[in-house]
Amino acid sequence: MNEIEKNIQHRLFELQDIKYKEFASKLMPTVNPETVIGVRTPDLRRLAREYSKTPEWREFIKILPHAYYEENNLHGFLIETIRDYGTAAAAVDEFLPYVDNWATCDLLSPKIFKKNLSELYKKINEWLKSDRTYTVRFGIGMLMGFYLDENFRPDMLELVADIHSDEYYINMMIAWYFATALAKQYETAIPYILEQRLEKWTHNKTIQKAIESYRISDEAKLYLKTLKVK
Repeated sequence: MNEIEKNIQHRLFELQDIKYKEFASKLMPTVNPETVIGVRTPDLRRLAREYSKTPEWREFIKILPHAYYEENNLHGFLIETIRDYGTAAAAVDEFLPYVDNWATCDLLSPKIFKKNLSELYKKINEWLKSDRTYTVRFGIGMLMGFYLDENFRPDMLELVADIHSDEYYINMMIAWYFATALAKQYETAIPYILEQRLEKWTHNKTIQKAIESYRISDEAKLYLKTLKVK
């Protein structure tokens, strides 16, 4: 372990909240609780802002794999501070193979991506073809976060519908994506439910999430309930 890693781990343990560690560990069954320190997200973001102003952060994101869950999240938040698209995308590519849980995956969203949507879309197509669970999940998350409003195209739904996996955390993200698509692009998304284009579990989970959404009308929710697959 080098000095930068020691220093960061020391800072993380200074911010430790044992009750939060217990709470967070229960939400992440794929993560060994012994690797969870228990640092709240706002504290991690503040630490990332602090370290981003020092030269050490560039060395820290080269240290992979990390020992602790919070180190991974700090790594992701440091990537978010990168202001050059190419550099940020490369850093994400280097980091994704080491992401081992849904929380770290879903927290990562570099702001510079929004200004480079054409290039990002090419990367998303690569991520969706990965054999790594959280790389695929991340790609779907980027589609959901950046391309369901003014940058939406109908063929993007096809990209996600064509993903077939036995992985719970991929299928849950597919359901979340289509539930959000039903909220934002209902007329284009509803045929995927009517035609049962998704796997049975994912189909029903999409409907469940859509029904729970405040962005979908009561009338649409009643209709969606009739489309569940038994």
